Amino acid sequence: MTGEGKGFDMKMKDNYSMLMDLYEMTMGMGYFEGGYKDTIVYFDMFFRRTPDSGGFAIAAGLSQLIKYIKKLHFTEDDIDYLRSIGITNEEFLDYVRHYRFTGDIWAVEEGTPVFPGEPLVTVRAPVIEAQLIETALLVIINHQTLIATKANRIVRAAQGKAIIEFGARRAQGRDGAYMGARAAYIGGCAGTSNLMAGRDFNIPVYGTMAHSWIQLFDDEQEAFRAYAKTYPHASSFLVDTYNTLKSGVPNAIKIFDEVVVPSGYRPLSIRLDSGDLAYLSKEARRMLDAAGYHDVKIMASNSVGEQTLQDLRDQDAMIDLYGVGEKLITAASDAVFGGVYKLVAIENEGKIEAKIKISENVEKITTPGFKELYRLYDGVSEKALADLITLRGEEIDPSQPYRLFDPFFTWKKTTVQNFILKKLLVPVFVEGKCVYQDRDIQEIRAYREMEEEKLWDGVKRIKNPHKYFVDLSQDLWDLKQELLTTYARRGR
Repeated sequence: MTGEGKGFDMKMKDNYSMLMDLYEMTMGMGYFEGGYKDTIVYFDMFFRRTPDSGGFAIAAGLSQLIKYIKKLHFTEDDIDYLRSIGITNEEFLDYVRHYRFTGDIWAVEEGTPVFPGEPLVTVRAPVIEAQLIETALLVIINHQTLIATKANRIVRAAQGKAIIEFGARRAQGRDGAYMGARAAYIGGCAGTSNLMAGRDFNIPVYGTMAHSWIQLFDDEQEAFRAYAKTYPHASSFLVDTYNTLKSGVPNAIKIFDEVVVPSGYRPLSIRLDSGDLAYLSKEARRMLDAAGYHDVKIMASNSVGEQTLQDLRDQDAMIDLYGVGEKLITAASDAVFGGVYKLVAIENEGKIEAKIKISENVEKITTPGFKELYRLYDGVSEKALADLITLRGEEIDPSQPYRLFDPFFTWKKTTVQNFILKKLLVPVFVEGKCVYQDRDIQEIRAYREMEEEKLWDGVKRIKNPHKYFVDLSQDLWDLKQELLTTYARRGR
C-alpha cells in the first residue's frame, strides 16, 4: 500500500480541481485573453516561520499532492458553474475543459526536516496550469506539514514515552481527522485511534473503552469484568469514571486477578483521563506494583500538550504512554502553517528571467530564480551543518572547501570542508508525467527518523532552539541584491 490511501478516493469524487480561490480562475482567463497561456513560469512553495517558534518543520503531504495532480480535470458541471460566475470566454472554458497538468514539479520528500525560506515544492509549467493548482497545493502541504510538525514536537517533549493520536473527534472536519492521523504518524506518533486512517495508511490503531461503557453497567467492577471476558488478551481499563484511587484502580486489579490472569493472559494497561495526572499516576503505579502488575502500563490523556508533558516529566509522573487529541490534531497552540506560493521566474525567449516580490516586511521579500536546495552534512559525524539554496545549475564540489555566509548578516561567514552534499528537491513530475516512486508510510517514517537524528540536539530543543542556518550561494545572493536595487529604483 502506498502513502495515498484508499479512503481519500471516497471524498469529493476524488477530484479537487475546483478547490481553488476565484482569483486563480479570473487570472487564468486574463492570461488566456492576453496571449500568455503558453508562458512558462516558476513558482516556489515555501514557509516563512516555523510554528510554535520551533527549530524545524517536518515536510508532509507529497503523496496527496501527487494524487491531486494525477486526477486533476474539470467536469461539465464545473464549466457550467464557472460560466455562471462570470468566466464567460468560451475559448478559455474549452481550454479548461481539456485541462491537464503538463509541467514539471520538484519537491522535498515527505519526512524531511525543513526550515523557513526553503522551497518545499517548485513548479515549472505554463502560467495557467501553474496558477490553477495554487490553492490545493497549499491546502495539502500546509495542513499535513503543520500536523506532522506538531506531532513531532509533542513526541520530542515526551522523551521516549509513546504518543498515540487521539484527535479525530476534535479535528476540523473529516479530512482534518483522516489526513491529520497520517501526518501525525509521519511526525512520530506510535499510532492512532482513527480506524479509517489505520486501515488505509497501515498505521497501528489503539483504543479500549469510553466512560459510557462503564456507566452502562450497574457498577464499575461489573463493567471491567464484562470487558475482560470479551477481551482477556487486550484488557485495558479506564479507571477515572468515579474515583480513580478508591474504586477505579482497585477494581481493575480485582478483575485482573479474577478474570484476566486465570484466562492465561497479562493485562495491558489502565488509562487516566482526568485529575492530577502526576499524583494519580504515582499512586496507581504503587498500587499496581504492590499487586504484582509491574508490567501493566499507565496511559494518560486529557488535553495533553508539550507543556503538560514537560511538567509531568518534571514531577516524575509514572506514565508510560499518552493519548493526545485536540492539541495535536488542530495544532492548537499555533494552528496555521504559513506556506505561500510565489512566482520566482519566467522563461523569456528561452532564457530564465528571475522575478522578485518586494515588501516593507523583510521576511516577505522572496528569493528569486529557479533554484536548487542542498543539505550539507559533516563528513565524519554526518550531522547536518546547514542548508544551501543555489541557482539551478550551480556546481558545488564537496571535495573542496565551501564558504557559507548568513544572507541577512553577511559578515557572519564560515568555511566548511569534508562535507557530504545532498539535493533535497527531487523530480516528481516531468512534462506532466509522474516520475516519483511513492513511499509506503513506514518508509516515510523511517526516513524522518533517520534525518531527524542528523540534526544537532540544540536544533531539536522545544524551547529556544538553536537557529539552523539556511544560506544562499554567492550567485543567488548577488542576483537577489541586483533585483532589489533595480526595483527599488523603479519604485522611487
